[in-house]
Amino acid sequence: MKTIKQFQEFIKDGIVKKQFPNKSRAEFLISESEKSYEFLHKKITTFGINEQTANDLVKSCYDVVMELVRAKMLIEGYNSSGQGAHEAEVSYLRELGFNEKEIQFADQLRFFRNGMLYYGTILDEEYTEKVVKFTDKLYFKLKNMFPKRKDL
Repeated sequence: MKTIKQFQEFIKDGIVKKQFPNKSRAEFLISESEKSYEFLHKKITTFGINEQTANDLVKSCYDVVMELVRAKMLIEGYNSSGQGAHEAEVSYLRELGFNEKEIQFADQLRFFRNGMLYYGTILDEEYTEKVVKFTDKLYFKLKNMFPKRKDL
């Protein structure tokens, strides 16, 4: 898998646009991510990680992380849309201080999620366990980047 482009390239290409910060939408996404994260762990506790749950859990993990990334972008006055928007959001992790290994794993997660949605990719239990651990790590790192809700 190739290295993901720099965030500034997505701005230059018009995939990411600078806008007025949208704090109410960011707050909504943070709340959705919190609910999704809690539900993710309820699903794991109830159904476990196995071949029947793998794809659903990976999609859920992706949504949990990307909702927080989108929220951070909105607070900072960025919005991505169109072809390449999801890649731009992954690239934004670099702006937030995440290391290349984390960014590459997030990009792989984006790639596999896309494969599930459009090409019928089936993921296995081992990969799903790695994704859940990665999500747990990123979720708390991202959550700690936000001020208290009333300060948004």
